[in-house]
Amino acid sequence: MPIPEFLNRCAEAVWEISPSYKEGMRVPARIFATEKLIDAMEPSVYEQITNVAALPGITDYAFCMPDGHSGYGFPIGGVAAMDVDRDGVISPGGIGFDINCGMRLVTTNLTWNEVQPHIRTLVDRLFERVPAGVGSKGFVKLSPDAFRRMVQEGACWCVREGYGWEEDLELTEEEGCIAGADASKISDRAVQRGLTQIGTLGSGNHYLEIQTAPPDGIADDTLARAMGITIPNQVVVMFHCGSRGFGHQVATDYLQVFLKVMQEKYGIPIRDRELACAPFDSPEGRDYFAAMKCGINMSFANRQVILHRIREVFSEIFGRSAEDLGMHMVYDVSHNTAKLERHAVDGEERRLLVHRKGATRAFGPGMEGVPERYRETGQPVILGGSMESGSYLLAGVPEGSQAFFSTAHGSGRTMSRTRARKQWHGRDLQRHLESQGIYVRSTSMRGLAEEAGAAYKSIDDVIAAAESAGLCRRVARFSPVGNVKG
Repeated sequence: MPIPEFLNRCAEAVWEISPSYKEGMRVPARIFATEKLIDAMEPSVYEQITNVAALPGITDYAFCMPDGHSGYGFPIGGVAAMDVDRDGVISPGGIGFDINCGMRLVTTNLTWNEVQPHIRTLVDRLFERVPAGVGSKGFVKLSPDAFRRMVQEGACWCVREGYGWEEDLELTEEEGCIAGADASKISDRAVQRGLTQIGTLGSGNHYLEIQTAPPDGIADDTLARAMGITIPNQVVVMFHCGSRGFGHQVATDYLQVFLKVMQEKYGIPIRDRELACAPFDSPEGRDYFAAMKCGINMSFANRQVILHRIREVFSEIFGRSAEDLGMHMVYDVSHNTAKLERHAVDGEERRLLVHRKGATRAFGPGMEGVPERYRETGQPVILGGSMESGSYLLAGVPEGSQAFFSTAHGSGRTMSRTRARKQWHGRDLQRHLESQGIYVRSTSMRGLAEEAGAAYKSIDDVIAAAESAGLCRRVARFSPVGNVKG
């Protein structure tokens, strides 16, 4: 497929669309991708990212990461920073329905030789203890009032209740609790949807995976050791989940609010209903920001309880405490957020609301907000691939300032779920994976087929583009050996 004429190549893995492409664009759109990834890019991505470039207050560029694909409003992989002191807006379409969908990586001091005889037992037990799939319910039971308190406290609530260690908070973005969450801004419907979902994976592309760190996967030994990857063929656990039905309801509630006020009250043209927005400093914008933060905290709590269950399972099977097994967090990173951050633009520090939709924060060395132990290395970035391909641990770099210190969040789909189901049968895929040494349990064979590795971009291509563009640097590549899918 020829490269679209409207794309101008700025560097090996950087492409730009001029504001002249579409009436109303306030800034250019920039896409980080190799020529191979551009060749496979959906045309809708270009339309969505140029619509984002027309939003009030957008600063510098509208960005699309190498894993970019069509989403709701923003493309998945979209990043946009709004100047809140210059009429910047907040948009649920730039955050996503699964607020703070994110990744958590945990080490062990076990090697693959030690774990291999137990892999089926481990995956089966994790499948029992960490509920997955549509409608799954967790073991933590809360009243509506207790749930509202929890979403204001996030992972801090979990640690206080015995579902984790103090050090887990230090190694979670925002220390596991973003300030300013206000449960009075969330609906009763959202509370009811979230009440039973703490400690659950959900469905879709969410998973819990046991992985190994083979010696040939270590790209930077110094960084790897600083992040806890210290022995050949070390076993680690990575999982991906978010705020479940609670976050979805928060986004749904405020999309309806914004559609009512966007044009009539604030005079913002509706170019795309999926990009419904309101000025950040408006009552509606502030209310959504406070409610969205509850979604962020619910997701931190969800991943914290899942980690608690993982530690229980490993401890039971190996007959040693989680501490003795070295089950320490590397980091917990967020996708699908909007955060107030200070960034330099044209030599001036400005207060920006950075929307990251299917994109990961990747702060560089020395930056405020990076845990002390990672100040010299840069923030760990966890980038999950498909259940067949493997995943990466990366680090933020100073050059990441060009995209407000953001990078990709995963492989990125190349195929719709419907098409994937037509092409693969879940049971056949499960058998194929097992023949490759990957034991998978799933609540749905239909859902498993949707997540076939060939339905995603090459994780190695995505990483190569992100690194070439100067968004992050690779630390280690992990290989999957066991997986729990929704």
